[in-house]
Amino acid sequence: MQLLDGKFLSAQIKQEIAAEVAQIREQGGKIPHLVAILVGNNGASETYVASKMKNCEEVGMKSTLIRFDPSVSEEELLAKVREVNDNSDMDGLIVQLPLPDHINPDRVMETINPAKDVDGFHPINIGRMAKGLPAYISATPQGVLEMIKRYDIKTAGKHCVVVGRSQIVGLPMSILMQRNTYPGNCTVTITHSRTQNLAEICRSADILVAALGKSEFITADMVKEGAVVIDVGLERVPDATKKSGFALKGDVKFDEVAPKTSFITPVPGGVGLMTICSLMQNTLKAARGEIY
Repeated sequence: MQLLDGKFLSAQIKQEIAAEVAQIREQGGKIPHLVAILVGNNGASETYVASKMKNCEEVGMKSTLIRFDPSVSEEELLAKVREVNDNSDMDGLIVQLPLPDHINPDRVMETINPAKDVDGFHPINIGRMAKGLPAYISATPQGVLEMIKRYDIKTAGKHCVVVGRSQIVGLPMSILMQRNTYPGNCTVTITHSRTQNLAEICRSADILVAALGKSEFITADMVKEGAVVIDVGLERVPDATKKSGFALKGDVKFDEVAPKTSFITPVPGGVGLMTICSLMQNTLKAARGEIY
C-alpha cells in the first residue's frame, strides 16, 4: 500500500505556481487575481475560503474576498458577479457554496463569465470538458487527476467505479476517467443512492473514487485486493478526545481498507489539499488567457 500524499504534492505544486507568478512579476506582467464571494457565515465555508485566500498569498497571487449577509437578495448577488465579470483586473471568480435557500445556485453559476469560472461549474465549461475541449475542470476532479498523474497510476483499460453523482465531483469524475487521454481510457461505472448491489460493483473496481459524503461508508468488504482508492469525502464526526470536539473522516474506513489497496488517499491530507491547488492552477490559466 502506498499513500497518495496530498500534503507532499500540494507543496510541490504550490512551489511551481509560486515560481511562475514570480517570473510574471519580474517581467512586469499582470499578477493573477482570484476573487471569492462568501454569503453568510457558514463555518465550513469560512474555513474553505480563508484557506483559498491564504494559499493565494503564499504563491504571490492577488486575492479579494467579497462578503454578503445571508439576507442578500439574488439580484444583488448577481449584480456583484456581473461587476467582477466586467473587471479586467480580476481573473478568476468563485462563489462559495452552499448558498442560502432563497438564492438559486444554478442561476449564480450561469451568470459567472465562463472565462473566469475557475471552479469549473458553468454549463459551458462542463460541456467543453465532456467534449474534450479546453475547459476549466472542477477543482476536486482536477486535483484527483493531478494526483493520478504524479504517482504514475495506470488507468487505460481499468474499471473505475465512482460512488456519488454530484455535479461537483461524481459526474465530472466519471466523464474525465473515460476520456481518450491520460488519466483516462477507463471503463467507468457511476453509482449512487439508488444503485443495487453497490458492494458487488465496488469490489469490481480497479480504481474506486468515493464521493458520496457519508463518513466511513466504504468498508474493506467493498474493496478488492490491489485497488486504487481515492477518498473525496471530508466529514466532521463528533470526537470527545479532540480539542475541537470533532474528527475529520472520509467516505472510506481507512484503517481497514488501506491494507487491501495498492494506493489510497488519507483524510485529511489527501484530495482536499489538491483541490485548492487546482483552483490556483485554474486562476493562473485564467490570467494567461489559456482556455478562452
